[in-house]
Amino acid sequence: MSEKLRVGILGGTGMVGQRFISLLENHPWFEVTVIAASPRSAGKKYIDAVGDRWKMTTPMPEAVKNIVVMNVNEVDKVAAQVDFVFSAVDMTKDEIRAIEEQYAKAETPVVSNNSAHRWTDDVPMVVPEINADHIEIINKQRERLGTKRGFIAVKPNCSIQSYTPALAAWAEFEPYEVVASTYQAISGAGKTFKDWPEMVENVIPYIGGEEEKSEQEPLRIFGHIEGNKIVKANEPVITCQCIRIPVLNGHTASVFVKFRKKPTKEQLIEKLVNYSGEPQKLGLPSAPKQFIRYMEEDNRPQVKLDVDYENGMGISIGRLREDTVYDYKFVGLSHNTVRGAAGGAVLCAELLKAKGFIDRK
Repeated sequence: MSEKLRVGILGGTGMVGQRFISLLENHPWFEVTVIAASPRSAGKKYIDAVGDRWKMTTPMPEAVKNIVVMNVNEVDKVAAQVDFVFSAVDMTKDEIRAIEEQYAKAETPVVSNNSAHRWTDDVPMVVPEINADHIEIINKQRERLGTKRGFIAVKPNCSIQSYTPALAAWAEFEPYEVVASTYQAISGAGKTFKDWPEMVENVIPYIGGEEEKSEQEPLRIFGHIEGNKIVKANEPVITCQCIRIPVLNGHTASVFVKFRKKPTKEQLIEKLVNYSGEPQKLGLPSAPKQFIRYMEEDNRPQVKLDVDYENGMGISIGRLREDTVYDYKFVGLSHNTVRGAAGGAVLCAELLKAKGFIDRK
């Protein structure tokens, strides 16, 4: 029998579910043994349930093709066959909150890509390099749920990964005001150009709910545990615009920052390139060796050249320079479906395993 933990993918037929399956192929700690989806997909082999909707650029892993898809709503049946689950279900927020809690109460840890539980008081929302300590709130969550193993942990919105790591690296200089505009790839909406031909040569200056998430979620990441809840930070104050652009993968951010303590450009770059966290310290399988790199060229980072840095798990920062209104401005880039979605959740699960929160049933 494999020593790997048995993993279920909830919502495994969608784009993020497919990304989970691709990333977990040959993973040293985890093995996909269950794929669950809507009742219309249940009972079909995975290859048949997906049909011509496989959206990854790499082939579907052989190991999953003949897995028979289970009904995601049959919680006890799915939970009995796995050690934990990744959640990428396509439901309403209320439905997601309910079903993720059902899995947790079935003593099955849930690591979620969804936004439904990001503001639940005792659910950690984690970028493992920045706020790994927030996972300690799980002990309080288990008390509330009445569970021994089960809990929910989430990863944050994909677009904030392109600038929040830089703000974390610069914490000692006290960034207090931020203006960010994000230029977001279509895969963030679960689409390809084949699905969404009207995005070709087009820009849409609106992504529903995205600006509120981009302004508030970094504050929760920078927050702290107080009793049985995570209290968000008050600063930096962030205002954001989010724009959809004709790019398949890769979210770019244009960011302006004011600092209370005035750093030099050299100090800021040094903090970026030397920034690391628990994933690097623990040597987690999906952890980038260098989380943030700084690019000196005036025309970098670029999506085509740089989105796959560190297998899509690293952050690229460039064009750092003094500003006439704010102190500094820069451009950031992250891979939205790897670091920003499935890959970030896999790294979170690796952290939870390393810290003893996920183990074999």
